[in-house]
Amino acid sequence: MSLPQHVAIIMDGNGRWAKSQGRERTHGHYHGAINIRNIAIRAKDLGIKVLTLFAFSTENWKRPDSEVSFIMDLPRVFLNQYLKELIDNDINIEFIGDWKKLPTSTVKICEDIIEKTKDNQGLKLVLALNYGSRQEIVMAVNSFITNHPHLPIDEEMLESFLYTSHLPPVDLCIRTSGEKRLSNFLLWQLAYSELVFCPLHWPEFTENDFEKTINEYEKRHRRFGGL
Repeated sequence: MSLPQHVAIIMDGNGRWAKSQGRERTHGHYHGAINIRNIAIRAKDLGIKVLTLFAFSTENWKRPDSEVSFIMDLPRVFLNQYLKELIDNDINIEFIGDWKKLPTSTVKICEDIIEKTKDNQGLKLVLALNYGSRQEIVMAVNSFITNHPHLPIDEEMLESFLYTSHLPPVDLCIRTSGEKRLSNFLLWQLAYSELVFCPLHWPEFTENDFEKTINEYEKRHRRFGGL
């Protein structure tokens, strides 16, 4: 099997990792943001074209206000500390989800990140913010009906209205922290993706661990329902 072109990651376990260190959950989210930089650069060096990361789900609003506020500020931290390095590594950053409904300050920083990396041609780093897959599918159906009220819906047409319509299919999805579920992430896009569930929490998931999952993927035989 060849190298995956599009890898998706459910970055799980920040809070549990912080607790294991005797620290607040926000400590885990901070180090989880740092790890985005590490894994993105390794993915680019390996030749992967797209890396999509589940950063904040539509369900995460249920968390304590202090934790949500901290997460909303992480794009600013990311911008200040790592954006230049990511630009130097030719990494293009974009966002999917209903991210324009985030706090105004967060939206402005995300727009700044998009603008400053728009000309990069290497790895495309996609951050799913305020994202829920069921919400995305409902949005796509409504958009299809609005634009094509008299046409029957088929898979190809509906897919063209998804957030990821401009991206290649997801070849591999990794979830850290040992949980074995998709948690409303890219449900349509993961229909035939290979899945790897890693016991390590996201902040301790290293570049070498990432490369090991890529090696595991390359040993698998994808049949897409055939033989």
